[in-house]
Amino acid sequence: MSDPRMTCCLTFDFDAMSVWIGSYRSTNPSEISRGEFGGVAIPRILDLLALRDVPGTFCIPGHTAYAYPDLVKRIHDAGHEIAHHGWVHENPADFDEAGERANMERGFEALEKACGVRPLGYRSPAWDFSERTTDILQEFGFLYDSSLMGDDYTPYYMRSGDKAPADARYEFGKNINIVELPVTWTLDDFPYFELDDTGSGLKPASHVEEIWRDEFTFAHTSVPGGMYNLTMHPQVIGRGHRLMMLERLIDFMSGHADVKFDTLGGYAKRWADANPLQSWLTSGSIHAHSA
Repeated sequence: MSDPRMTCCLTFDFDAMSVWIGSYRSTNPSEISRGEFGGVAIPRILDLLALRDVPGTFCIPGHTAYAYPDLVKRIHDAGHEIAHHGWVHENPADFDEAGERANMERGFEALEKACGVRPLGYRSPAWDFSERTTDILQEFGFLYDSSLMGDDYTPYYMRSGDKAPADARYEFGKNINIVELPVTWTLDDFPYFELDDTGSGLKPASHVEEIWRDEFTFAHTSVPGGMYNLTMHPQVIGRGHRLMMLERLIDFMSGHADVKFDTLGGYAKRWADANPLQSWLTSGSIHAHSA
């Protein structure tokens, strides 16, 4: 299938313990242990993907790669994509420029040691950026990012140099040669299913299945050539009833003859080849800004 109507990307943020240590700043052994279930869930997820012959993208912090090198290698050896997901699920804005670069390097180092891969894709922990992140991604030569929310099913080229003062107009920067594969909390399992200090979570899987199916149906009907970017976490989606829901969802989407399952990297490369930056700048996209 050279030009599918819709591409489905199943992505898994294998955060393990790092999300509780980095984002939640926890030292509570019980809370941190919740991340260990991610290691239990990974084989179940790999079995499901193999059963349905579906590729996945696994966004992995360096901290997880050091904790579970054998699982990271198993993911890679099964043919799935490995993407960079920070060091210990940190917010890049919490660090100065040197610290943000150091976290990027530590993530690369851990993934290369675990499975011999230097990723071409990046997803920021908790989808947070600093004002420098875009330029740092460009410096490290990434093909794509999947952290921003400026669209839903249509990719676009990232910008550098946006200015967002509270007392003046917003200024758009210049598009750069990194493909943005947008995300949304609507297509993320964590806020629906994970109990945290906000009081959210523990929704029925059927409730989420309805939302995710309807989002797919809208995208498939209304955004030809687009992508359906689903973000999941092994420690969340890997629970039995949720994994059964994911299996039903895969079957629902694959029941459409003009749908392709692909990795984020696979889709980003196809899209970039078909939409070179300079020609895309004249395409009329709302996200295009040459200066």
